[in-house]
Parts: sequence; structure tokens; C-alpha cells
Amino acid sequence: MTSPDGELLGAHVSTAGGVGNAPSRGDEIGATAIQIFTKTPNQWREPRLASEEIERFKLARRRSGVPAVVTHDSYLTNLASPDDKLRAKSVASFKAELHRCRSLGVEFVVTHPGNHMGDRDTGLERNAAAYVECLEAEEGPMVLLETTAGTGTALGSTFEELAEMRQLIPHSLRERVGFCADTCHLYSAGYDLVNNWDGVWQEWDDELGLSNLHCLHLNDSMYPFDSRRDRHELIGEGTLGPEPFEKVRQDDRFRDIIKVIETPKGDDPVATDRRMLGRLRGYK
Repeated sequence: MTSPDGELLGAHVSTAGGVGNAPSRGDEIGATAIQIFTKTPNQWREPRLASEEIERFKLARRRSGVPAVVTHDSYLTNLASPDDKLRAKSVASFKAELHRCRSLGVEFVVTHPGNHMGDRDTGLERNAAAYVECLEAEEGPMVLLETTAGTGTALGSTFEELAEMRQLIPHSLRERVGFCADTCHLYSAGYDLVNNWDGVWQEWDDELGLSNLHCLHLNDSMYPFDSRRDRHELIGEGTLGPEPFEKVRQDDRFRDIIKVIETPKGDDPVATDRRMLGRLRGYK
């Protein structure tokens, strides 16, 4: 089941009480796509999903109006870390995420490239090598490298870095690696979606290929262009304003791509998400 226009549009939703609750929460906000955490994102503890919970999720998904599901990996993982212990913990965590997604039948895992903590080139190599190790260990979902805002030593704030990281992954595994673009992160990293919409996406196509873009995070930004800061704002109420979000809804290149908001929830998450999705659907 999809929306009347076939678009896959939704929000990051809570899995409180179990992942099996997520699809109905998507229905509650009128979503046709959801993003979830399969574990607490700021803890190292790796839960093993019971078979009953896996089946509950799959049944709820079939019964819902939410055909598209993506997960987001832990905030703690740093696959580019020069610290051997942290990198090993991060690899184990990411393998566990891939395993949970395969068990749930989720097709995509969104991940932030790591922080190199010193040397960019060796950080890129460590990051790519870790993805290779994890992909070889776990079959199933596609890994989507998310654009970052360029804060500190975070990798992935330029199209060139993302392309280089994917290129370091062998051909046999590269088809399982794509991209997720976050509008807030792009704008904060210096890609001007307000004044150079077509130019940014032409550069993306030249460097990364639009065919490798599988998810869009639609978030406004609290901070100005090229700020290198990552703080999301409600759609149309930040420094991007409504125009880029109008364009993404009107641009046929993005029609079939999963679109998810990660905007502030406020005191009433359901009402706020419904309002933001309604606002987006009004941009025609």
C-alpha cells in the first residue's frame, strides 16, 4: 500500500515497547515510509530480537500503509576510529545492526561515516575496510552512507569523500552501498540548496550518481549556510526555508526515493509529524 501519488514519505518513529509497534506509529502520522532504531542509539548494549518480536514487526508492516522502512545505526559507532578497541566495538555493533535488519526484512541501513580523529586519508581507508568486514559477515540490507555537516573530523561532508569511500569497497560488495542525503547536512556543509538547487544535484550526479541515492532526510536547519553545524529545524522554519522542500516534491528525479523527516517533535510528536508531513504534501 502506498500514498495516492505513490510517494514514500514519512518520519523517524519511536520503537518504544518493541519494533513491532513502529508500523502502526507510521500509520498514525499518515506516513508511507518510516525510519527506526533497532536498538537504543546511545548505548552499546546489543539486543537480540526475539522471534516473536520479529514476526510481530513483519505482520504489522504487512497490515500497515508503510511499505518502506529504513533503520539508522547507533550514534556511538566510529568505523574510522584509530583506536583499535573503539573500532572493534563499532564493527561488532554495525554487524549486529545488519543482522537485526536482515532478520526484520528491512532493506536499508542509514549510517554516518566515522570520524577520522586525525588523518583523513587513513580514516577513509579504515572506514571503508570496516564496511567491507561487516558486509562480508552479514548478508541482507543495503548500507546507505549519509551526508554529514562537516563538524570536526567527521567524514562524508563532501561528495568527493563519499565517492572515494564507496570506491574503496570491492566491486563484489559495492552494489550493497548507496547514499542518503540530508538537506540540513548538505546546506551546513556548503552545498547551497537554496540558491543552486540544480547545480548541487548535478554535482551529486557527476560524483555519486543519482541512481545511488536511495533515501532523503528532509530537515530544515537552525544554522546558516556553510555553518558546519548539525541542528535540525521544522520544515520551512529554518535557514533553508520552504523553497528547497517545494523543489524536492516537484522534482521528478526524487519521486521514487524514500523521504523521511527527522525534525523536532515538540510536546506532541504525533501532531507535529502529521503537521510537517501535511506541509510537505502541500508543496506541489
